[in-house]
Amino acid sequence: MPDPTTLDDELLAILACPDEHHAPLTYDAAAQTLTCTECHRVFDVVDGIPVLLLDEARPGPEQS
Repeated sequence: MPDPTTLDDELLAILACPDEHHAPLTYDAAAQTLTCTECHRVFDVVDGIPVLLLDEARPGPEQS
């Protein structure tokens, strides 16, 4: 069974930001977050499951 704190590479390859631009996401295993490469929203990964809901995302450091 895979470690629940890591996401499968195949899953990471198909995940995208749920906003209209559908940009790729970068994974931070230590913080358990996914960050959009375009809008910089930060999405949590809870118990190994990405929470890709726009209303639950946090603004990233480059977003104001």
